[in-house]
Amino acid sequence: MSADHPGQEPQSAGAVLMVRPARFGCNAQTAESNAFQAKPELFAGKDLQGIALREFHGLAEALERAGVEVLVASDSAQPAKPDAIFPNNWVSFHHDGTVALYPMLAPNRRLERRDEVLQQVVRSGAFRVSRTVDLTHRESEDKYLEGTGSVVLDRVHRIAYACSSPRTDLDVLGEFAQQLDYELMTFDAVDAGGTAVYHTNVVMAIGTGFAVVCSESIVGDAHRAAVLSKLRSTGHDIVDISLAQMTQFAANVLELAVPGGKLIALSTTALGCLAPAQRRALESQATLIAAEIPTIERSGGGGVRCMLAEIHLPKRLARESEKNRGAKAPGP
Repeated sequence: MSADHPGQEPQSAGAVLMVRPARFGCNAQTAESNAFQAKPELFAGKDLQGIALREFHGLAEALERAGVEVLVASDSAQPAKPDAIFPNNWVSFHHDGTVALYPMLAPNRRLERRDEVLQQVVRSGAFRVSRTVDLTHRESEDKYLEGTGSVVLDRVHRIAYACSSPRTDLDVLGEFAQQLDYELMTFDAVDAGGTAVYHTNVVMAIGTGFAVVCSESIVGDAHRAAVLSKLRSTGHDIVDISLAQMTQFAANVLELAVPGGKLIALSTTALGCLAPAQRRALESQATLIAAEIPTIERSGGGGVRCMLAEIHLPKRLARESEKNRGAKAPGP
């Protein structure tokens, strides 16, 4: 199946949404389920907001220089939303004009779903939205699915990979798959201490022709073999990383499309932990664009991929854009 087939969704987008933080900090409400977050005491006396802003702008500028369309929305200062810098957990944008909104475990993360951010994407990017799939009602059932943190999408072959965790409920996952027409590949994944990995996108990433996977984290030989077999059968060269590399966000990467080719966005932490053969394997697929975000990674517990909500929405025609200027986008 080719990503270039007419009407088919390509794997990589050429545009991303980033949210400039207003109150970045250590989020106590997410710490219990995110082993990647460092203890707040390590950042005592540091200007986390100021440091995070510098790291944020460094990533945004690197992507723009490489040819990615970067839409930056500003977080609102009130109420405090320490993880607003990670928009991929509450929204995803799809090739058929669908916007999906997701149920979040932490109450203070639910505040990140803001209609004005969606309106800005549509207005500033001249994108067209045809429907909204809203899964947020599942929060009242204490069931969660945190966007493309919880699900890693093979958009070409319509396969959603997901490891179960307190933030990834199988019932909600089933509703997602039904609404967006995805086949599910589910598994359990644990870190070196045996704790369930909080998000699938630190276990694996999927590009057009590659997949980065920490197969060591997948529980059970049969499940591990099934995931690897599925990836190979869909034409992906596998870059298998270790548990130690997983904790360095080596799988928290994102392929994006730029004029003339593709790039892989990742952090300098992730790039630095790759073995030479692993790096060469990725460089054979795309240009590597690395940004230095160590404070965001350690304090926020999320990497470069978490900071990017890729935008696959279709563009509006010129006349349609003029007609809809100022119109409201579908919101949560």
